[in-house]
Formats: sequence, structure tokens, C-alpha cells
Amino acid sequence: NPVITWTMQLTAAELVTLTALCDMIIPADETSPAASAVGVPAYINEYVSAPSDWYQKALVQVRGGLVWIDVESNRRFGAAFAALTDAQRTAICDDICYVPRAKPEFRQAAQFFDRVRDLTAEGFYTTDEGMKDIGYVGNVALASFDGPPPEVLKHLGLA
Repeated sequence: NPVITWTMQLTAAELVTLTALCDMIIPADETSPAASAVGVPAYINEYVSAPSDWYQKALVQVRGGLVWIDVESNRRFGAAFAALTDAQRTAICDDICYVPRAKPEFRQAAQFFDRVRDLTAEGFYTTDEGMKDIGYVGNVALASFDGPPPEVLKHLGLA
């Protein structure tokens, strides 16, 4: 249980928006929970709140992106991102999901989305639930080990 020695920077309202976005990136399905269910928004908050110049730049980008996505949601649909339907959220995310294809007016938002997508995947797939989702079993003891298969030894010039 690590102790975090710095203050978390994202506000409760920003975390509501971030949670909705993380769950759009990794929603719950029949095999795994949504990103928010395993603490991904808290992980991202910890990441961007770390006291160094590198992380402060991430904080500015994430905080700015969260403001942008709520402003854009209100402009398009008259409600904050977290209050939108999945279809409405998807319409916004589709415009910012891939930096090379983003229209010029969405370029910065796409860079924000790129960072949040990476942090969401990083946070999710390093949890037990995320590892289970991809079938990773980790370093487990084998009952026996017969050595590498003969074709591997031959390929390596060892047989």
C-alpha cells in the first residue's frame, strides 16, 4: 500500500468528466469491468498531480482537455459530457480519437484524448482485472519443465 505524498489536483467535477471518458475508452463488458471500476480515474489523477515539471505539463493538458470536452458537449448537445448518451459521447470521441485524422480545430483535443487513452490503458491493464481480461497469468510456477522444444534448440543452433 504505497503512500502518496502529494495532493491530488483534479476537482470532483473534473473527475466526473474523466470517469465518463475513461469508461468510453474501456467500458464494462461480459469479461471485465469498466475502467472506472478498477480506479483508473484515481490513477490518472495521481499521475497528473505528481510534483514535477513533466507531470505538471500532463496536468495542464488533461485539465484543459476536460474543460474542452465539457464545453464541446454543451455546445453540441446542451449538457456536460458525463450527462450525454453513449451515442453523443461517441460522436465527440470520434472527432478526437486519432491525431493524424483530426480536423485542425480538434488537433489539441485529439492530443488530450491520446494521452488519456494511453493512461486509461496503462491504468486498467496493470490491475488484476485488466491482466485477466487479456489472459495474462504472470510469473507462475510450473509443475515441471522439460526444457525448450527440439525445434527451438535447432533454430538456435544448439541441437
